[in-house]
Amino acid sequence: MQIITKEVKDKPLTVTIEYPERTEFVDGLIRKIESLDISFSADDNGRQLKLKLAEVYYIENVERKLFVYGAKEVYRLNAGAAELEERFKDSGLVRISRTCIMNTDHLKEIRQLRNSRLEAVLDNDEKLIVSRKYLKDIKRVFKKG
Repeated sequence: MQIITKEVKDKPLTVTIEYPERTEFVDGLIRKIESLDISFSADDNGRQLKLKLAEVYYIENVERKLFVYGAKEVYRLNAGAAELEERFKDSGLVRISRTCIMNTDHLKEIRQLRNSRLEAVLDNDEKLIVSRKYLKDIKRVFKKG
């Protein structure tokens, strides 16, 4: 793979992908680049913010409310978990438990725990438990990568 970059003043950021054959790798690369531009609204103590998907470490459902966790900050979402999963299905987001969706772009390592569970360690050293029910989903993400 060859990467060519050039600065072009007064034009929007444009990504061109040239390939000899459209493969699963190329499709994955396209989805990844597209996911970098995805954003959604979150609430920060009454202020509406626009968050990029790349800023999201994980999303958690606590008492029927969705919270987005960044590197150090927490925001409230006004969307439903199912809606988010559908919207971001081709991104790095994957459900790891009934109440948690993790952004695999921030995954540093996976550790095996007892009872067929896994512990996901994010690059901000936050630890999340991957429940047995969702092991196949996280394994599918690793096979793609």
